[in-house]
Amino acid sequence: MASTTGETLAAAEPIADGRTEEGEEEQVVNPWEVSAKGGKIDYDKLVDRFGCQRLDESLIQRFERITGRRAHVFLRRGLFFAHRDLSDILDAYERGEKFYLYTGRGPSSESLHLGHLVPFMFTKYLQDVFKVPLVIQLTDDEKCMWKGLSVEESERLARENAKDIIACGFDIERTFIFADFSYMSPPIYKNIVRIANCVTGNKIVGIFGLTLEDYGGKFFFPYIQAAPSFPSSFPHIFSDKYSKLRCLIPCAIDQDPYFRMTRDVAPRLSYHKPALIESKFFPALQGESGKMSASDPNSAIYVTDSLKDIKNKVNRYAFSGGQDTIEKQRKFGANLEVDVPVKYLNFFLDDDAELLSIKEKYGSGAMLTGEVKARLIEVLSEIVERHQRARAAVTEEMVDAFMAVRPLPRMFG
Repeated sequence: MASTTGETLAAAEPIADGRTEEGEEEQVVNPWEVSAKGGKIDYDKLVDRFGCQRLDESLIQRFERITGRRAHVFLRRGLFFAHRDLSDILDAYERGEKFYLYTGRGPSSESLHLGHLVPFMFTKYLQDVFKVPLVIQLTDDEKCMWKGLSVEESERLARENAKDIIACGFDIERTFIFADFSYMSPPIYKNIVRIANCVTGNKIVGIFGLTLEDYGGKFFFPYIQAAPSFPSSFPHIFSDKYSKLRCLIPCAIDQDPYFRMTRDVAPRLSYHKPALIESKFFPALQGESGKMSASDPNSAIYVTDSLKDIKNKVNRYAFSGGQDTIEKQRKFGANLEVDVPVKYLNFFLDDDAELLSIKEKYGSGAMLTGEVKARLIEVLSEIVERHQRARAAVTEEMVDAFMAVRPLPRMFG
């Protein structure tokens, strides 16, 4: 398979964590830090630095044509905006070849917020339209290395997060959820070691920005996240017939460094390079300045929030691009580029005509900030209520069933 631009890693891409070149405004995007001096991530610059491809309208149209389904709102409105080799996945699918999905979650908090749900909502859509198997990795080991959590607390949070993931509606006959501490079986560990033997310490430092002051686990963990990209890590799911199956990974773009490394290694291990479809960061309520912060509960809408919480957070904390008086708003209208309620509606209000109407009226001054926030509260409340009902129905036995090491009876079709 042809190498993608920028995938020779540290040798050709020395600023692999998304830092801009010297003299430019600095932004840092890697799996542990997302920041920009100006507050707003420059995604065009990030795509260029990482060497991935922009997900353009022609590819979205092809996606719709192949699947026979309308593109997900996250696709058609640009939340998922970049990719690596998505065209290869679609080519293979048109030839009748199979693939599988892989995504994950680092369980560091009791409850997920809407930003955490985005990749799982989108992955559910991909599983539905392609009817393919899915593996979901819960990196409970990672949180011991980076967050200082105990093994026991990390394992507990992994199960709690699994309940929120299951509540998204995944097909149990096509889905395997595993936690690293419980699943580190010989087949996946063999792939971890194979990957580790293909990557030098210099490459790990160049990709992830680590130093000799970091704990050793941080140097080793990238191999653990890489290994599920290869089907032989799951022999109970993929027989020899599927040993070279392609993998598609939906994730936020801060996870790209892991899979640049993986794609560099894959041909040396006789696997296809994993393909990626990558999202922007869901903005905090206070404005578009990177990812939501789990340390600030008012920066995000959580799936455990009450209707009162949602109303209070949106009204008090959602940054508005509207004017500071009704008179000015009527005269000048709102700045939609910075308005957080509009950004949230852009991704969660499915009705294109209604969204366009809101933007036109709000931008012209015919609609007030309070009216836009009220509509957003309705939309978010419906999503959170629906999730809470589904989450309440998830039992410990269901978690055990999704995490059981077993064949998937209805992998494809």
